[in-house]
Amino acid sequence: MPQGPTRRRPRTRARLLEAAFTAFADHGFHGTSIEDICNQAGFTRGAFYSNFTTKDELFLSLFDAHTERILDRLRSLDPLEGDGGIFTRVIATATQAGDDERRWHLITTEFTLYAIRNPDAARALAAHERRLREAVAKLLGDLYVELGVEPTANLDDLARLVIAVIEGARMQSYVEPDELQPGRLERTFLPPILHAFTTPIHRPPDDRKCHE
Repeated sequence: MPQGPTRRRPRTRARLLEAAFTAFADHGFHGTSIEDICNQAGFTRGAFYSNFTTKDELFLSLFDAHTERILDRLRSLDPLEGDGGIFTRVIATATQAGDDERRWHLITTEFTLYAIRNPDAARALAAHERRLREAVAKLLGDLYVELGVEPTANLDDLARLVIAVIEGARMQSYVEPDELQPGRLERTFLPPILHAFTTPIHRPPDDRKCHE
């Protein structure tokens, strides 16, 4: 069976995603048509529809790719290396700012507003956000074990809190860049909050010692 199209497809998909990111950031999700994305990527509409069914699906693929980049950075951290507490380093890594992050914030904010008004889009976005939240919750759980403590709050709720603070603080810093440096609120308040919802892991006494 010919392998050329199969090998080309990942490259085609990557170029469409890159073109969509640029177009969405420059012109908005609703201000960008499928034709615009195809022209930006140098493909026909047929190439688009062989990879995505809708513009919503393309956005959600961008969402997943962005999520994986953040999680890869977090997973690369060694809890035993570096200065400062592990939560301080995790939050600093998660809140790294740059022009691409600002552009992504513009894109995802517009799509979120669209999803709030569109039940089908809301359900789809919620499913992808759930995967991100589950990954964050697992990361927090692993870090608590590494520190010898356990959470006193639901890990899913803590993950929601972390994401909400990061997204809300980032929006404020973009609106008032001279008043609020990106990452300052998150790095100041999230580590102590995450530590506050912990208790030392309770280990039952060794039964053998009780019978000696």
